[in-house]
Amino acid sequence: MINSLNIKQFRWIALIEGVSYICFAITMPLKYVFEIPEPNYVVGMIHGLVFILYCLWLLVLTLRDSWNWSKGFLFFIASFIPFGTFYIDSKYLKKMK
Repeated sequence: MINSLNIKQFRWIALIEGVSYICFAITMPLKYVFEIPEPNYVVGMIHGLVFILYCLWLLVLTLRDSWNWSKGFLFFIASFIPFGTFYIDSKYLKKMK
């Protein structure tokens, strides 16, 4: 059985990853259109670290708990789509509590 604490932690990580993705999307025009690269460095590094944490936590939950590989793959693909992590949170993760 999936531990509800792990799901709660993964939900937080997914939400933070989604917000960092949006922030990264905001800093991209700053870098390439307005030639202000500094925010992109900071936000890009934070987004990269949170994305790695999201992927590792997803792998742990998929391997250790009763998630099947198709659900893990769906959650992984959702991390590449803008607002995808918000969608999986509302559609899947809230129901797993």
